Amino acid sequence: MKIIRGKKALVTGAGSGIGRAIALALAREGADLCLIDIDATTLNTTAHEVRECGVATVTRVCDLARSNEISAAVAFLRETWRSLNILVNNAGIAYRGATHGMSAEQWDRIIAVNLLAPIQLTRELLPMLQANEAHVVNVCSIFGLITTRKATAYQTTKFGLVGFTSALRTEYGGPHFGVTTLCPGFVRTAMMESVLHSEPHKAPPSWMYTSPETVAAKAVAAIYSNKGILVITPVARAGWWLTRLSPGLVDWLTRRAWRHWFKPSASDHG
Repeated sequence: MKIIRGKKALVTGAGSGIGRAIALALAREGADLCLIDIDATTLNTTAHEVRECGVATVTRVCDLARSNEISAAVAFLRETWRSLNILVNNAGIAYRGATHGMSAEQWDRIIAVNLLAPIQLTRELLPMLQANEAHVVNVCSIFGLITTRKATAYQTTKFGLVGFTSALRTEYGGPHFGVTTLCPGFVRTAMMESVLHSEPHKAPPSWMYTSPETVAAKAVAAIYSNKGILVITPVARAGWWLTRLSPGLVDWLTRRAWRHWFKPSASDHG
């Protein structure tokens, strides 16, 4: 996509974190925004910030775990706009803990929000996207490319979303239809903070993290350049390359050596 100014974009999970940062980055490029989030308060705050950039903005409170609410949001968008140029599937939730300790409700909600919602939104919006120059950005994760411990449900959805996005690019990708798989490493967001405090363990050191604003800047650059897959942070890229080049070594590290890294310390227990 050569020009974003004047284009129309939808961003899910726009109330905070990466979604908010991407919405603001697109607004500064001149895109009109449709913002979706489950939290009306944070959604309205982002919308106020976006409008200060001088672009048209509409909002929709939506629980992406409910397919009927997704369809209603799509119908709302069709009534509001006749076209859509950019779709950013960003909303996501995470859980850290033993797989056998997860409830059926936790499994169902993570799968619904992280995987089924992006698929449904993309599927229902494809007619609007195909009518114009368009780009789809699916915010996945480095943990959709490599594995870690005690994040099975989250990784199941992110590996699935990486596959879906790659298949979408293969089928529809071209000069006027871009598709990007965005795989950040650790990002300083409210979701990350909640995951870190969900179970006692050592948090990754601060130098491993990046900011939502950095991810947003790279997402906008990926839209301009039609980047297929983008892995963000040097540590995430190193882990991805190591997994591809030496899967046996990574298998040993994830099953053995990394257990010591994530072992809770006395201070973690307060």
